[in-house]
Amino acid sequence: MAVEVKVAAVLQRVVGGVKAVQGQGSTIVDLIKYLDERYPGFASQVLTDEGQLHRFVNIYINDEDIRYLGQLQTPVKDGDVVSILPALAGGAA
Repeated sequence: MAVEVKVAAVLQRVVGGVKAVQGQGSTIVDLIKYLDERYPGFASQVLTDEGQLHRFVNIYINDEDIRYLGQLQTPVKDGDVVSILPALAGGAA
């Protein structure tokens, strides 16, 4: 089951500097685990030590926010596009 995963610049360093990778899994959490096996340290960038989504990370599946679907248990299927976007903060004082 191939899923395209688009990653923001802050995560690109973990996946080898590319903007998108292929992944697989039956749910978002399975997909994250798969990506962590291929790219060690990936999961720690998006999940807490307790396995919950960091509050500053947004994940979309086909442009729908997983917070309004099944959260980390949201099913993924072949051909889905998942975007993982850590929130950015800062700016000029």
